[in-house]
Amino acid sequence: MDFVIRRATAEEYDTLGEITAQAYLRDGLLDFGESDAYLYELRDVAKRAAAAEVLVAAADGRVLGGVTFVPSGGPMADIARPGEAEIRMLAVAREARGRGAGEALVRACVDRARTVPGCTGVVLSTQTAMRTAHRLYERLGFVRTPGRDWNPLPELDDIMLLAYELTL
Repeated sequence: MDFVIRRATAEEYDTLGEITAQAYLRDGLLDFGESDAYLYELRDVAKRAAAAEVLVAAADGRVLGGVTFVPSGGPMADIARPGEAEIRMLAVAREARGRGAGEALVRACVDRARTVPGCTGVVLSTQTAMRTAHRLYERLGFVRTPGRDWNPLPELDDIMLLAYELTL
């Protein structure tokens, strides 16, 4: 499939927000389904774009998926340390999966990180159930860093996000 990776436009925010929300919902990645507070964050692409770089994979005028790239020290970073960029909220529409859009989005983030002065690595967090994503990250050279795993909801003991990092 031919597609381009570029910055999301304001006109695409709602579409990307819904792609991201549906990817998490349909894959069973939200603990509380439609009532999960994180769902609002997934849909709020305008907020992400104001604080980070939102990239999309697009083909024939249609958004296939997107990702949020947080440059070193950005306000949307969850686990990035000084000198690290972070990848957040990678999602591809169900009908576009398996065609390389997710990989292209991650590669674009890594390429972008290489242009950030002083950036020495890229980090990301992923849920344990996201096994397809884990394989993608590992294929691209990311390594698991269990010492950086974390729980975004400490009141719920069974939620743990796995950390991956790539040294540039």
